[in-house]
Amino acid sequence: MMAASRTPCDVLLFLLFSTILWMCAEFSRNLSVELNPGSSTPPPGGDLVHVRAVGDNDTLHFLFCSQGAPALLLVHTDVTSSDVSVNWPLFLSRNTSGSLRVEPANSIMSSTALVFSRLLEYDDVNDTAEAPFDLFPPYQLHDVTWSRMELSGAAARLCGAVAQGSICLHMWVFAGEGRDESWPRLLHTANSSQVAVRLDGLAARSQRSRFLLELQTLGGAYPLDAVRVRRSIDDEFTPSIFKVSEWTSGANESSEDGGAFILWKQVAYRRSPPALEDASPCRHSDPRRRSGRALAEVSGLVRAFFADEEERAFGLNVSFGLAGEPFYNATKFLSWTALVGVGLAPADAFSPLVAAIVAVGLGAPLVILLMGGVYACLRKRPTASTSSYEPIN
Repeated sequence: MMAASRTPCDVLLFLLFSTILWMCAEFSRNLSVELNPGSSTPPPGGDLVHVRAVGDNDTLHFLFCSQGAPALLLVHTDVTSSDVSVNWPLFLSRNTSGSLRVEPANSIMSSTALVFSRLLEYDDVNDTAEAPFDLFPPYQLHDVTWSRMELSGAAARLCGAVAQGSICLHMWVFAGEGRDESWPRLLHTANSSQVAVRLDGLAARSQRSRFLLELQTLGGAYPLDAVRVRRSIDDEFTPSIFKVSEWTSGANESSEDGGAFILWKQVAYRRSPPALEDASPCRHSDPRRRSGRALAEVSGLVRAFFADEEERAFGLNVSFGLAGEPFYNATKFLSWTALVGVGLAPADAFSPLVAAIVAVGLGAPLVILLMGGVYACLRKRPTASTSSYEPIN
């Protein structure tokens, strides 16, 4: 039985629908997860989680490590065959760079590490939340005894005991585009991961204690030396929050293929699960140059991967709470979330709901004015006069 011949219209329709499907197809990556790659036993001093995210023609390597201060390393390669190798004896000695490699080395397009180095606490006696702070001795996170990594798919959880409470870090890697279920509901892509920091039950050293989290970055041809703040009138996904901070390279603002970014909404939450009434604004300091050599001393991951990156290290503090906000003792809980990825950071567009509200808000008055003008014109229009003349005899 012969197949019916296709007409030119059938071919055009087929091409049209194929193009639409191709344009609408969501970019995704194939994820694979490995705990302590190449090691047959749990290494002393902390774990290393490797998430390999393979795309159509590139690979992202996410490495989350608790050897020393917790750190997330993101390496972008331009091949699909790249992989990670670890020389564990050298890695555990923490005195040699190059014990962790991404091979082939010539395929690496960018490499950036984010290190959670210190937790700072201060006594906000006057309730101003402004510098200069009356700082207590900081909590050095490389001195914390961290738990073993808890894995769930492409997600890892890490906790450590601090001040009779705990500080926990949750890391997720995503295969495609989506949005987190809980606030701040960050938009993510297949080129990003998400990290949440939670301070739970810490014994504050004053009744008016507030906290700051010190973050440091290292590596990349374009170091993360600038923070840009984006503003929007659409707060549908994070009510009452209109600002997004993006830590990136000031010299590489529009790169789609090499630059890294760290993005967060300027909000933390005082309870779990987060709710609108427990939202607390947060701020950040300007990035400042730091010592890459000193950073390698506190992070086993930085020491293992990077050589001398002295000129590429920058750091900033994220502070939680503003003047008049409840102090940490009010709930003894804080959570903050950030997105870490490569390329252009995802940005929220106006949702259909907001677009409809704006259209109604602006369009309805114009329609009313237009109809009112037409009605007024019609009312003022002179009517045709009808005169009757009597015949003249």
